[in-house]
Amino acid sequence: MSKDLFALLLRLYPSSFREEYGDEYLRLLRDRARDETGIWRSVRLGFDLVVDLIISLPREYRLAKAVPKRSTAVPSGVPMFFSIDDASPGRGSLLFGAVVSLITLMSFPTLANHFGNLEPPHGWSEVQAGRYEEGGSDRRASSSGLQQATATAKPATAPEADNTKTQAGDPALDSATRHRIVTNLIASLKQHYDDPAVAERAAAKLLSHEQKGDYNGVASAADFAQRLTSDLWQATDDNDLEMVFTRRTIPDRPRNPIPPPPPAYAAEMQRLNCTFEKVELLPHNIGYVKLNSFPHPSVCQKAATEALAKVNNADTLIFDLRDNRGGFPDMVKLIASYLFDHPEYLYSPIDNTTKDSWTNSPVVGSNLMHKPVFVLTSSHTISAAEEFTFNLKMLKRATIIGETTAGGAHAASLHPIGDNLYLGTVDVRPINPYSKHDWNQIGIDPDVKVSAAEALNKAVELAERNKNK
Repeated sequence: MSKDLFALLLRLYPSSFREEYGDEYLRLLRDRARDETGIWRSVRLGFDLVVDLIISLPREYRLAKAVPKRSTAVPSGVPMFFSIDDASPGRGSLLFGAVVSLITLMSFPTLANHFGNLEPPHGWSEVQAGRYEEGGSDRRASSSGLQQATATAKPATAPEADNTKTQAGDPALDSATRHRIVTNLIASLKQHYDDPAVAERAAAKLLSHEQKGDYNGVASAADFAQRLTSDLWQATDDNDLEMVFTRRTIPDRPRNPIPPPPPAYAAEMQRLNCTFEKVELLPHNIGYVKLNSFPHPSVCQKAATEALAKVNNADTLIFDLRDNRGGFPDMVKLIASYLFDHPEYLYSPIDNTTKDSWTNSPVVGSNLMHKPVFVLTSSHTISAAEEFTFNLKMLKRATIIGETTAGGAHAASLHPIGDNLYLGTVDVRPINPYSKHDWNQIGIDPDVKVSAAEALNKAVELAERNKNK
């Protein structure tokens, strides 16, 4: 939605409202327009805007007229009352607002009916987000995205008696259902967990909780999934395990090989310049790369090499991952390879340790191997972007500036246990030489903690300070 349209809509409000709240109003709308992309969110933004206009415009004019006008002469030391001057929109503004409201309200049902059953192409969610899936329907989904993937769609297979409740929302649980869930979870845990002794210990812990009646007060499936997840973590000290409740069917698809990106993905990456939003040299010869995903190298290797070539002679390099939602580990490795003068091991929570786990360093012609590096993060930085951040931080190759990241690490295999619940486990146990746990569920803490909005300025300040030493 156009920013100019927001400014025009603001003119419908009284002048006093615009003076006091205008900047905040426009900033809020622009932030929502930036973050709420896609047809559904855009439609929702338009609908919210119309509803707000209908409700707030009359109220603001009533308030403006209800307050006495301000006196221009105020004696010193005398209590004062400040009022808002009378104001009313012109006929043109009223007509414009009415037309916009009418068009939006008339269009909303059509858009909802047209897009309500829209399904993405087969495999699109897998290749769009990469192996670090964020809320797609594939069984390989990031742990942080698993709960987000449950918002809508058709109910998972379950006994007929439960289907009506599942379609309506989170079903209520009775004691028989809770017992069935615990029994099935224990069986799945013993079958799929890679350490039988730990699986037995976790099973005993779950049974103990059930026998003590600790689960009796849990009334909903979603709450039960969270409680079971917490108990699994305490019993195993393994935050790779997770119980997931979903109203969506999660199909059992082959995990390997990863399907190649469809033509639609390549076309979208070409349109977005492979999500390299900005690549430039800032003052003081600071290289700046704003990357909003880690796209598939088969499609975007050329774009990546061209981007790094533009900043190859920079004295300092800034990677802006504040809006990066993840992608493919192969692109993480490709970009990281430019930053080392010898092969370095990159920890990936979804891959076994192989020769592919190492960077292809040194890259011929790279002048970035010993240059200071800053990585900017936000609370939305997730998945492959976190892998890039985590490894550079652990290898002491970069300074991380911004906010703690989202905490979505693992591409899990989901094993159905019935009642719209799945046990999430990882398939491999890669070597993490840096720490006991990775960033799953907890995120990556920055070295310099500032708000995401302040991260770039802080990085530039530190880069200039280091250069002047």
